[in-house]
Amino acid sequence: MEEQKLPRREREKLAQRREMMAAALELFSERGFRNVSMQEIAEKSEFAIGTLYKFFRNKEDLYRALILEQSSRFHEAVTKAIEGPEEEIEKLRNFVKAKGEVFRANVAMIRLYFSETQGARVNVMAGFDSEVRERYRRFLRSFASVFESGMKRERFRRIADPYHLAVALESFTNAFLFLWLEEPERHPYPDDPDTILNILFKGLLLPIDTPEVQDETSGYRS
Repeated sequence: MEEQKLPRREREKLAQRREMMAAALELFSERGFRNVSMQEIAEKSEFAIGTLYKFFRNKEDLYRALILEQSSRFHEAVTKAIEGPEEEIEKLRNFVKAKGEVFRANVAMIRLYFSETQGARVNVMAGFDSEVRERYRRFLRSFASVFESGMKRERFRRIADPYHLAVALESFTNAFLFLWLEEPERHPYPDDPDTILNILFKGLLLPIDTPEVQDETSGYRS
């Protein structure tokens, strides 16, 4: 909606930039960051090489733009999920669903990011990794407030620091998403968010007075 308010020339520039980035993502995904040139990106997007350089200083700058755009898209989706009017449990469900939707809608970018940054094979992280990390830390602080609110309203037990609970649920969802990324047919991302949330909600240990676990859990008595 906001884009429609821009002058026509600015809208055209945004459209051109998106086409260039889409072409770069396709080439990077197929062949890897190192094996693609700016000339090939220009040809793939059907723009002159000079036009491409008007938008991006070099290949690293283009890759940076792709990562920051993905980070913004993710941040916007999950933040919206936890800042709605719903009560805390529903916000957690919204988070699990929103994260899965964003992840599945951007598989090519996510595969590229993890394949190219593993082992620091692309030396472009230093210029923007701190920005991505700070955005992520801000999200975790907001996410922690959902758990804090639930504790204050006596919806959640105070089993851990709210920030640590936010990190834990973020990690649970990542684990399921990476399983799905590697073997989507064998490990589909759960359609029901409670599949993941129950790991946190229900816990692992049976009640301490259950006969079959009295001996095994003796070390967990408070």
